[in-house]
Amino acid sequence: MKLIKYFIQFILIIFLFLLFKILRLKLSKSFSSFIFKTIGPHFRSKKISHANLNIAFPELDENGKDKIVNDMWATYGKIFAEYIFIKNFRQSPKFSKKIIIENQKILEKIKQKNTPVIFISGHFDNFELMAMHIEKSGVDLAAIYRPLNNKFLNPLMENIRKNYICKKQIQKGISGTKQLLREFKNGTSIALMIDQRVSEGIKCDFFGQEALTTTIPAQFIKKFNAEVVPISIERLTDDNFKIKIFDNIQFSKSDSVEKITLELNKILEKMIIANPKQWIWTHNRWKI
Repeated sequence: MKLIKYFIQFILIIFLFLLFKILRLKLSKSFSSFIFKTIGPHFRSKKISHANLNIAFPELDENGKDKIVNDMWATYGKIFAEYIFIKNFRQSPKFSKKIIIENQKILEKIKQKNTPVIFISGHFDNFELMAMHIEKSGVDLAAIYRPLNNKFLNPLMENIRKNYICKKQIQKGISGTKQLLREFKNGTSIALMIDQRVSEGIKCDFFGQEALTTTIPAQFIKKFNAEVVPISIERLTDDNFKIKIFDNIQFSKSDSVEKITLELNKILEKMIIANPKQWIWTHNRWKI
């Protein structure tokens, strides 16, 4: 039954991607955003989103939470439409001008120093553009990704990611972590999203409540004395983005995995507070 459902989803998405090619980017984003805003709130994830917002922003009233969730679904729609044009963001000077970079000099220093770092971020707006820009800047990069459940759609998304976002895509899991370790030892920087729940993580404070959190960044920091570089993305308008690269963070060798993981969660919290409507609230983040 699941295979049938996944195949129908695959056919529908291929149809929409072909339609987006005809409509072009601006109309596609408007159309897709309307669809997601209309359908999205009816999914079970609405309860998850509101439960998450109750934890992160307990003082926010229901209208405020609805506004964030509606804006999030609109963002989902725009990101979905942009996947079919991701090649343009990679290769077209016209599209590249739509992305403003704050603190590009930090990436230039990382490239010149040729010492791998750990980039951390979360699922903000079109998060794929962050890894794309880091690689385009000449930094040797490997990005961890979680394969889609849909077996028909996943090869398509992997192809898009490897060809136009970041060539070195490493699948999440034990074997992926080993590959990540090899890449880092060979001088490749790594990019990790630290905002998703991971069953193999540790319980760590996140907005005042325990959440299972990945320890991969902390383990690499402890093992290699590696620097951490937070990075975020914000959609300024429908067509323009701002990517911000933060200053390198050097932890002490004596810092524990738990302390480092907590500090990284605090950095992520600040990013979310600054831009709540563009973070993905549908993840069951605080499930233990």
